[in-house]
Amino acid sequence: MFISLFLLLACNQANDLVTPPEPLYPVPNEAQLEWHEMELIAFIHFTTNTFTGVEWGYGDESPDIFNPTEMDVDQWVTVLKDAGFKALIITAKHHDGFTLWPSEYTEHSVKNSPYLDGEGDVLRELADAVRRHGLKFGVYLSPWDRNHPEYARPEYITYYRNQIREIFENYGPIFEMWFDGANGGDGYYGGARETRMIDRETYYDWPATIEMVRELQPEPHVLFFSDAGPDIRWVGNEQGWVSETNWNTINNDTLYAGQSGIEQLLTTGEEHGRKWIPAEVDVSIRPGWFYHAEQDSMVKSPERLFEIYLSSVGRGSTLLLNVPPDRRGLIHEIDTENLMKWRKMIDESFSMNLAAGADVSADTYRGASNPFHPANVTDGNKDTYWATDDDVLTGSLVIDLGDEKVINYVQLQEYIRLGQRIRDFSVDTWIEGEWRQAAAATTIGYKRIMNLNGIKTDRIRVNINDSRAAPVISSIEIY
Repeated sequence: MFISLFLLLACNQANDLVTPPEPLYPVPNEAQLEWHEMELIAFIHFTTNTFTGVEWGYGDESPDIFNPTEMDVDQWVTVLKDAGFKALIITAKHHDGFTLWPSEYTEHSVKNSPYLDGEGDVLRELADAVRRHGLKFGVYLSPWDRNHPEYARPEYITYYRNQIREIFENYGPIFEMWFDGANGGDGYYGGARETRMIDRETYYDWPATIEMVRELQPEPHVLFFSDAGPDIRWVGNEQGWVSETNWNTINNDTLYAGQSGIEQLLTTGEEHGRKWIPAEVDVSIRPGWFYHAEQDSMVKSPERLFEIYLSSVGRGSTLLLNVPPDRRGLIHEIDTENLMKWRKMIDESFSMNLAAGADVSADTYRGASNPFHPANVTDGNKDTYWATDDDVLTGSLVIDLGDEKVINYVQLQEYIRLGQRIRDFSVDTWIEGEWRQAAAATTIGYKRIMNLNGIKTDRIRVNINDSRAAPVISSIEIY
């Protein structure tokens, strides 16, 4: 009896000494991990364009037109928080150059508008409201400025960096800074009314600009979005989807904001990319990015928004959904209604995890050691995972549901702290005494949602068919 107990303890101790898999670099930093877990971020497009009815202001708009009559940023934040968003990003300055804060460096600003008799500061109102509600605050600051007389000349870079400094010194902390790829073209340019082009790769000297921001806000880490990152990349389209093969890694050595011909690369990422730069899926709830009354009948339906959710968050990206306030300074009733119905669809579809605590078996697990046991994929703990030995690049996990259930979705997550690994996987269901393939795909990454369309089964098998290194799965959920 004593010898048996001693052997059991010795065996358990040996199991606990099995080392975890080495990271497969690159891996996300802590700010990127938090960004992945947000899943839903709201975009707010709001400026003089809201009142002129255009998408790109020319830069010669009078500040007099900016005058929301029922401005209520708390209404924006309440609606968006209730819809499940974890952060907001606002167009602090769009291409027209009008600033939503009283910048000391330009007269094309809210300070010269009728809003609150020139005492208004939309950035201050929104930053305070966002934090009151426990969300994060981000800014879009257009590098292109169709109003400024020095755009396309060296002097403009000083001006642009002064604006950045104002924002970070007065409205921080900022969790994400968004740089648009639209740069250069015709504009007002202080009355010149001409076309000005730039070398998009070199004009802004992005490394120096980004380093300046890092010094302004060393902590928390600012995430920079542009075509090339360096932290988050554009997804390559504005329709609400990322490629079914979605690598969070990419090589950005020669990429820059506004570069053409790289849309497909941005949509898929690169399997052997040297940097972790995941794709952010930006799309508007309306045909345009700014509010236009004639588009009130064209707001995306809850069903369409749900499809977008599955093709963005459901393929391992974060969804950045634009919800533009109207001329009153409110999120329109139609947008609000559709957002709430969309939220209800998500909640109802993913409310009851049939795999929670279910029995799980695997054909192999790392060192036959409990820290890497297959049961980790259903324990509800994001920091535990199933893994194989280093030389085992495939494997199968079987989840026993006990009795037959109707299955709509299978949701899988890799433990991306150790990198993105899986190249190919499939999902089988046990039907009439045999395994039948129900779905198959390539990458998983942070999250992958597979639609099984109401299959009835009592067992699900997940097959890892190919992986760049030992597969590491943190979660499998069934709905």
